[in-house]
Amino acid sequence: MDYLPIFLKLRGLPCLIVGGGEVAVRKLGLLVEAGAAVTVIATTAEAAIVELAGRGLVRLRAKSFEAADSEGFRLIIAATDDRDVNARVAAVARRYGIPVNVVDCPDLCDFIFPAIIDRSPVVVAVSTGGASPVLARQLRTRIEACIPSRFGTLARITAGLRERVRQAIPEPRARRHFWERTLQGPAAELALQGRQEEAERLLLEAADAARQEAAERGSVALVGAGPGDPDLLTLRALRLIQEADVVVYDRLVSPEILALVRRDARRVYAGKERSRHSIPQDNINALLVNLAAEGNRVVRLKGGDPFIFGRGGEEIETLMARGIPFQVVPGITAASGCAAYAGIPLTHRDHAHACVFVAGQLKDGTLQGLDWPQLVRPRQTVVVYMGLHGLPQICAELIRHGAPPSRPAALIQQGTTRDQKVVTATLETLPARVAEAEIRAPTLVIIGDVVELRDKLAWYHSRQEADGRAGNGQ
Repeated sequence: MDYLPIFLKLRGLPCLIVGGGEVAVRKLGLLVEAGAAVTVIATTAEAAIVELAGRGLVRLRAKSFEAADSEGFRLIIAATDDRDVNARVAAVARRYGIPVNVVDCPDLCDFIFPAIIDRSPVVVAVSTGGASPVLARQLRTRIEACIPSRFGTLARITAGLRERVRQAIPEPRARRHFWERTLQGPAAELALQGRQEEAERLLLEAADAARQEAAERGSVALVGAGPGDPDLLTLRALRLIQEADVVVYDRLVSPEILALVRRDARRVYAGKERSRHSIPQDNINALLVNLAAEGNRVVRLKGGDPFIFGRGGEEIETLMARGIPFQVVPGITAASGCAAYAGIPLTHRDHAHACVFVAGQLKDGTLQGLDWPQLVRPRQTVVVYMGLHGLPQICAELIRHGAPPSRPAALIQQGTTRDQKVVTATLETLPARVAEAEIRAPTLVIIGDVVELRDKLAWYHSRQEADGRAGNGQ
C-alpha cells in the first residue's frame, strides 16, 4: 500500500492552490465542498475561479508564486501547467512541513486525490495510487451504480440513533450484530425510500426488542476457502468471513483471503503441517465450542472444502454434541480448482470415466490404508492430496501393483495462485522431476491419461511461468 487512505477534516482550515486553469478549478471545487478556506495564487484564472472569488467563497491573488506565500497554510495543491513551478511549490511545501499534492506528478505528492462517490455523510474513495486515474474513475462508476442515492439518509438516521441504541444494547458485540442485522432489513429499505420517520421508528422498536432478548448465542460456520484464489470464494463464504467476530483458520488459507477478514475480528491460527500441529484437533474442537459459547460468531476457515480431507465432520460432531448452532459452507476443493487452473480435466469421455480422491500423507514413514489394486485401474483419474513427501512411494507402489510406468502424472504446487507451478511427467519420472523443480507445499498430484490434455488445454499463466522459473516441468 503506497498511500494510507485517510479522510481529512478541512472545514475552516486555510488551504492554498497554486494555478488557475481547469485542473485548479476541479481541485478548488473539492476543497470548497469540504468547507476549506481556500486561497488561489495564479497570474491568470479561469472564470469559475473569478466568480467564486467575487462571491467571497475563495480568495484570489493574481501573482506568481513565491516561497513566502506558503506560510500559514495547512495543505497545498500545485496545479499549474509549468512542471518547474509545480516542483518548486512542492519543495517549498516540504520545507515548511505542509502536505502537498502536485497534479499529474505522483512522485512529488504527499497525498493524492481519489475518485469520490459522495453520498454524504457516506463517502467512498477509490485510488490506484496515481497509476491510472482513468481506472479509478471506472471503478467509481461501478461502485456508484451499487450505492442508492439515499444511502446518506440511512447514515444520518443511524447517527441520530446511535446513543439511544447504545443505551438499549450496552454490550458492544451485541450492538454491532444489531446494526449488521437492521441495516440490511426493513428499516434500511424504508430509509432508502425516503420514509425517514418510519425507518427511525422501526429501528427503535428493533433495539427495544434486542434489549429484552436473552444474551445472544454464538454460532460456528465451517467455511471452505477454496484452493487459494480469493475470486473462487462463494458469496456466502465472503459474507460470513466479513461478519465474523473470530476466524479460526488453517495454513492453506491464502493471505489474500485472510485480508478479507474484518480488521477488528480476532484471528486464531490452527494450521497443521507435516509432523507439527499448531493446535491438536481435539483442542480445535473445544476452541470452537468455547468461542461460540462466549457469544461469538465464529468462522472456521479451511482451505478447499471442509468435508474433503478437512476434518470438518469431526468438528461438527463436537458442535452438535454441545448444542452449538452451526452451518457448513462448501468450498471449491483443491482437486477441481487446481486441476482446472492447470488445464487438466479430471474426467474426459475419451480418457477417464471415474475420479478417485485419496490422501497420500506418510505415517511413520509409510503409506497406509490405500487400495492399490483399485488405484491402478485404467480409464480413471487418481487425485492425491498431501502427497508431496510420499510421492516416490506412491509412484513406486502404483507401478508395483500393475500401473504402467508410462502412465501420465502431474504435480501442482499452490494451484490457482500467482505462484502456481505444474510439473508433468510419468509415474516413473515424476519423483525425479519434482525433486529438480524444488517444489514446496501445498501440492496436489494427478495421475491418469487426462494429464496429457494439459498441453492443449493449459490456459492459466502464473507468475512462475511468466518469470520463467518453472523450468521444463511447466
